[in-house]
Amino acid sequence: MCKHVLNAQVSIRAQCCRRWFDCPECHAEVSDHPLKRVTEMVFGCKKCKKVFRKDMADYDEQDEFCPYCDNQYVIEAVKPELDVGFEADDLRKDATAVIDPRMKQKFIDPIEAMEEHRKAYLKQMLALEEEELLKEIEAEQS
Repeated sequence: MCKHVLNAQVSIRAQCCRRWFDCPECHAEVSDHPLKRVTEMVFGCKKCKKVFRKDMADYDEQDEFCPYCDNQYVIEAVKPELDVGFEADDLRKDATAVIDPRMKQKFIDPIEAMEEHRKAYLKQMLALEEEELLKEIEAEQS
């Protein structure tokens, strides 16, 4: 698994040490020699797990696909970005970002939730009416 290119579709066999790597940076991290540049490269498709060769001197648009499973392996690389912060949608709409998946979640019956919401609403309305009555009584007394 490559930590430099997150969406690597193939592994490449380095001709210098005959080992498999997902990207040149992976080779540089574990090897004490530079990557040998060659015209014929050996690829291992990560989708179908088959190995194939490509001549880079005669490379065209058709060669961007695995010859066995047609997986396109020449795509824009997605590289990890260091970022500090919390990225989520509006928590009022979707609170899954703050839910701990390790904790067992309580099932909430939608009918019970509506009933609880209605009771809370009625309680608020009664409190407002009570407050208005108190203000009227105070106004009459003064």
